[in-house]
Amino acid sequence: MSPEHAATFRFYEELNDFLPPERARREHVYRFEGHPSVKNAIESQGVPHTEVDLILVDGWSIGFDYQLRDGNRVAVYPTFERFDITPLVRLRERPLRDPCFVVDVNLGKLARLLRMLGFDTLYRNDYGDAEIVDIAAHEQRIVLTRDRRLLHHARITHGYWVRNVDPDDQAVEVVKRLQLERWVRPLLRCLDCNGRIFPVAKAEVLHRLEPLTRHHYSDFYRCERCAKVFWKGSHYKGIRAQLARLTRTKNAR
Repeated sequence: MSPEHAATFRFYEELNDFLPPERARREHVYRFEGHPSVKNAIESQGVPHTEVDLILVDGWSIGFDYQLRDGNRVAVYPTFERFDITPLVRLRERPLRDPCFVVDVNLGKLARLLRMLGFDTLYRNDYGDAEIVDIAAHEQRIVLTRDRRLLHHARITHGYWVRNVDPDDQAVEVVKRLQLERWVRPLLRCLDCNGRIFPVAKAEVLHRLEPLTRHHYSDFYRCERCAKVFWKGSHYKGIRAQLARLTRTKNAR
């Protein structure tokens, strides 16, 4: 039997959300046998690799494959969005901030709100974990989930565990945490199917309109995927108010 070793770990910022209180926001000792990878050591403590962007061991930047050694001091940091860490070892080839998502079955309302904000968001209420993993890997999408275990899957390179339970709060959290404000394009996508919405001539959709709609409105939009028709009717004021709450801005199309 190999002797037991020990390393000192410290997790920073929101990574502490995954730790028990006695280990959060402080140094703690991690005991191990052999030479496990630092990635395995991090995930064995409950922190998904998808939420980690920088690891320092004894002050040196290292990759996920580094083999832990007795006496190592390990500092683990979440995704950096405001700081340039290019000279250090980044743990994935491309940044997290490509705003293209696949959302798990527990976040259907969040998916609709992200579409309202203009983000390409895939969702079905019958997605299985394996299907989500395949979509994320093949289409280079960020996984949004309330299931921490899903983010431990090795094929998921980008993911985020949504902390809030209220859908509006979840949308604000995702935009703020991933710093997506400049990518917000309100009412660019269909809430039902995720298709892009484009202006359409009234004459092209006239046969689909109720008499009062034909009379009172001139500007129309149509989803390129499901062909649903939109216009700024009486409901539009409520939509603008919701967008203002989500984005903290009054800018809407």
